[in-house]
Amino acid sequence: MSEKKASGWINTIKDMRVLLVIVLVIIALAAIFVPIGDRGDAMTNLQFGLDLDGGSWIQLEFQAEVVTIGAGADVNDVAEKMGEYLDCTVTPIDQYHLEVQKDATEEELRAAVAAAGASFIGYENGVGSTTAETVKRILESKVNSLGTNDVKVNTLTNTNGVSQYVRVEMAGVDMQTAQDIVGKQGLFEIRIVTTGNETAHVLYGDSVSSVQNPTQNPAGSDNWGVGFNLDNDGAVALQQACIQYGATTNPQAHNLNMYLDGVEVYSAPLSNDLAMQIATHPVNSLYAGTGSGEEGYQQAQELEIHLRAGALPVQVEIAGSGSTSAALGDYFKIVCLIAGLAALAAVAAIVYLRYRVAEIVLPMIATNMAEIIILLGIAVFIQQLDIAAIAALIAVLGTGIDQLVIITDEVVHEGKVPSQTLYLKRLTRALAIIMTSAATVIIAMFPLIVMDLSTLKGFAIISILGILIGVLITRPAYGKIVMDIMAK
Repeated sequence: MSEKKASGWINTIKDMRVLLVIVLVIIALAAIFVPIGDRGDAMTNLQFGLDLDGGSWIQLEFQAEVVTIGAGADVNDVAEKMGEYLDCTVTPIDQYHLEVQKDATEEELRAAVAAAGASFIGYENGVGSTTAETVKRILESKVNSLGTNDVKVNTLTNTNGVSQYVRVEMAGVDMQTAQDIVGKQGLFEIRIVTTGNETAHVLYGDSVSSVQNPTQNPAGSDNWGVGFNLDNDGAVALQQACIQYGATTNPQAHNLNMYLDGVEVYSAPLSNDLAMQIATHPVNSLYAGTGSGEEGYQQAQELEIHLRAGALPVQVEIAGSGSTSAALGDYFKIVCLIAGLAALAAVAAIVYLRYRVAEIVLPMIATNMAEIIILLGIAVFIQQLDIAAIAALIAVLGTGIDQLVIITDEVVHEGKVPSQTLYLKRLTRALAIIMTSAATVIIAMFPLIVMDLSTLKGFAIISILGILIGVLITRPAYGKIVMDIMAK
């Protein structure tokens, strides 16, 4: 390389647009490969979805109904009366829609609406937006308690704003654990034995104010359980129930039972010391033993997670599930890498056949690769990479080269650029075409993000980010590079 050429390339690199791309590429590479937090032992900081990292997915169906009523009725009054009739929680969504937090038949719903003095218009399975967001928050909390942040929770919402399903994707989580944690409502209840096999309700899990980690009781034994604290209302409710049914005077005849989704997880009488304490004042601290050995420990972990996150506001049923093994995930990673490299090679070959000038082709490919690297660096912090996201990366690769071709053709179609003014005129024309095309793609992709359509959301996010990086960062830099090349 001659001294003049070397000096020309140095001046090009010093340009703020080109320098910005170089700096961002370096930062992105650091974000991808420099150990960060608990990913320090991994080869990369990139977060992979369950189809590339192994894991499970579960799709849950809400056991609830959204009822539409006619105009003229007081929706709050109707909700209260329907709740009494159906023996469940009924929540107004708006003036004409109510959420029935129970799996009910059309006949039951019609009868409940009629009993409330309103007219029945129709119903559909699912929940309103408020309940759907609550479910998402609780499920994310439960899965994150397992020690993974690679979780995606998406509600499937129809055009009426009713969510019938919620889909949970958990990278690195086996199916059994996923079903135990996600596939349950997580409703915790304490009941007290009254007479014989009869029990009376004392309180629900919403009275639990804090939860401890699973511990052995006594210490050093193999018996596991979870300690937790009740709020003041819960402690008073427990005291009143124990006194009412005689657990403070005869604890052996009145066990305290604890249930998780209707399944008994603990049953034992109050200790003599605890019975005497409750007889005189409310007690906030309780302990639920879950058994011995590994099974007892796992049940303690499950109970702790449900107590911390709380119960889902409605019951759910598993409507579908699936899993990907870690080995299959590794295979998919290799296939995706090969597909990406093949796409890059094919693009490079086509571009070379078109221009047959290495000074133009190499900067085009380098700019395109820089765009992908920057995009991956951002993805480290905001987006899992699954097969759909990889497809978006390949699409960004293709559209990126397409836009670089537009710039190249506009700038060089008449040979060397005689002046800065003419260059800017040609580049402006090219960028106008590119920005119009980019705007249409962003507008088309935006509904996929808003509608939260599982993996399609990741595809849309990666596509939009790639377009924005290209339009705002890499295209202007390439325009400067190609102008300097043609001016030599």
